[in-house]
Amino acid sequence: MSVLIVTSLGDIVIDLHSNKCPLTCKNFLKLCKIKYYNGCLFHTVQKDFTAQTGDPTGTGAGGDSIYKFLYGEQARFFGDEIHLDLKHSKTGTVAMASGGENLNASQFYFTLRDDLDYLDGKHTVFGEIAEGFDTLTRINEAYVDSKNRPYKNIRIKHTYILEDPFDDPPQLAEMILDASPEGKPKEEVKDDVRLEDDWVPMDEELGAQELEEVIREKAAHSSAVVLESIGDIPEAEVKPPDNVLFVCKLNPVTEDEDLHTIFSRFGTVISADVIRDFKTGDSLCYAFIEFENKESCEQAYFKMDNALIDDRRIHVDFSQSVSKLWSQFRQKDSQKGKGNGCFKCGSMDHVANECVGGNQASKFIVKDQNRQHGGGEGYDMVFEGDIAEAKREKREHSHDKEKVRRRSPHGYGEGKRQDRDDGRRQHRESRDRDRDRERDRRYDDGVSREKKQRERNERESREDEERRRGRRRQEMRDRDDHWSDKGRRRERDDERRDR
Repeated sequence: MSVLIVTSLGDIVIDLHSNKCPLTCKNFLKLCKIKYYNGCLFHTVQKDFTAQTGDPTGTGAGGDSIYKFLYGEQARFFGDEIHLDLKHSKTGTVAMASGGENLNASQFYFTLRDDLDYLDGKHTVFGEIAEGFDTLTRINEAYVDSKNRPYKNIRIKHTYILEDPFDDPPQLAEMILDASPEGKPKEEVKDDVRLEDDWVPMDEELGAQELEEVIREKAAHSSAVVLESIGDIPEAEVKPPDNVLFVCKLNPVTEDEDLHTIFSRFGTVISADVIRDFKTGDSLCYAFIEFENKESCEQAYFKMDNALIDDRRIHVDFSQSVSKLWSQFRQKDSQKGKGNGCFKCGSMDHVANECVGGNQASKFIVKDQNRQHGGGEGYDMVFEGDIAEAKREKREHSHDKEKVRRRSPHGYGEGKRQDRDDGRRQHRESRDRDRDRERDRRYDDGVSREKKQRERNERESREDEERRRGRRRQEMRDRDDHWSDKGRRRERDDERRDR
């Protein structure tokens, strides 16, 4: 008599001892016939000991025998059928898991190693595995928690009776289902979160390239969520505009107008903004170029990367900044009624930057130049305060530049060459200072090495002198001992002659 059990880790064929344990084998076969075990968890797996299943609740405290369904609640449990010649002597032994003496129901277990003799006489052994030891090995190697429950569920998917010597009771016909049930049993208790038996790790179902792409996407999304939480971007799913270029490694003398003129040959340039220090107005050597359409932006990207502008090889890439989207995002939310509205007049149909009729005094200050969060129309560095001072310095800087243009007989080009010469002179001075510092450092290192070598030589000389002195003292002690021994021998010889 045998039964095929299909588990989520493979198939197992069990041979039953129906002649010696008829009550237990009949219970097991008829429960398999009514598909009672379908979906049951291996709720307890103790490595190199036992793997227990057969409880539809998945807790290890439930389960009913077939006799309860046939004869009522009083027949939920049935008695033991223990035989001395049926032992837990080898791997794959199948026995009933009981709650005590003569308290067998539906739960059973497989032994996962040989020689579990101390279980003999306590549990009814009613079968052994004939095929499927590799499946039993996989069950034994499952990762489990402190309660010996697998982190990934192991389930009995189906049971098939290969041979049944017992006749079906009349009441059993109405319990047999038309189709084998799938999924979890209705009685299963959901008291813990586990990976389901059909879960497959991502690295097993995807190729190396696809897995790397998924990991990159998840990492990018996590970074976007962090940026959204700290207020650097309006939302995690926001994307930078595809018609804006980022240009870096610029010469400090390069102006907005220069970039506008250079990049205009690829299409209409809406704006060309060189990013400057908010206090001094000095160029930070990078800029943003916004085109009218995406095609012009792509053409400029392929043509201008590594190009020479004002004696500098620039680098061009597509912009990843979304600062100019902030104002649009806030205006959109305000129109939908999701924003905070205007805190000047209290209206919800516009934001404070657009308010013209607010007479109510407010304790808040509108930072129109907070361009990092989209308050302005361009790209810029943002710090609190000193906005008016930065504006004034920028106007003075532009006014001085205009004076240079007027004084120069060659117009703007002469002033630009003068700025370039100043930049080169400053670069040479900085390079000379760096060279002097490096020479001083090398001199100091040389002096330090000579001093260390001199100290080492003096220390070695002192040690050699100490060793020579020690040898000299030892030789003197040896000489004294020698003459002392010789004098004692002479005295003994004189005494002998006198006698």
